[in-house]
Amino acid sequence: MKYTRSEEAVSPVIGVILMVAITVILAAVIGAFVFNIAGSTSSSKTVAITSSLNGSNYAVFTIQGGPDLSSLQNLSIVTKNVTAGTSSTDYWTQGYTVGASQASTVKATGNRTMIVGVFSDGSSQILFDKQY
Repeated sequence: MKYTRSEEAVSPVIGVILMVAITVILAAVIGAFVFNIAGSTSSSKTVAITSSLNGSNYAVFTIQGGPDLSSLQNLSIVTKNVTAGTSSTDYWTQGYTVGASQASTVKATGNRTMIVGVFSDGSSQILFDKQY
């Protein structure tokens, strides 16, 4: 008996398996976009804010700048879940100073203070969060 060795069948089987795998992956990606399974991702905004305490232990915040400063429409200062001050200035500039003492008698010492920014696209984001 004479046996002939043939390896031709290995290559087509691997090729078919790879093509089926690529088709399944491609169908899953397209289906995710069509049925909006992927969801929407939003980018975070960047506005630099620093803080200091004045002589009366009120927090004073200074806006240092950032690429999203021009789209900032509103800032809210929140201290220990109580709104300490809000402002509706439509344009914020670098070096602008906001202090909790301007709108409230709540001192920053011992409290958690957050600054929430609202942007022109309707999104809001915590820009500053600190426990004094």
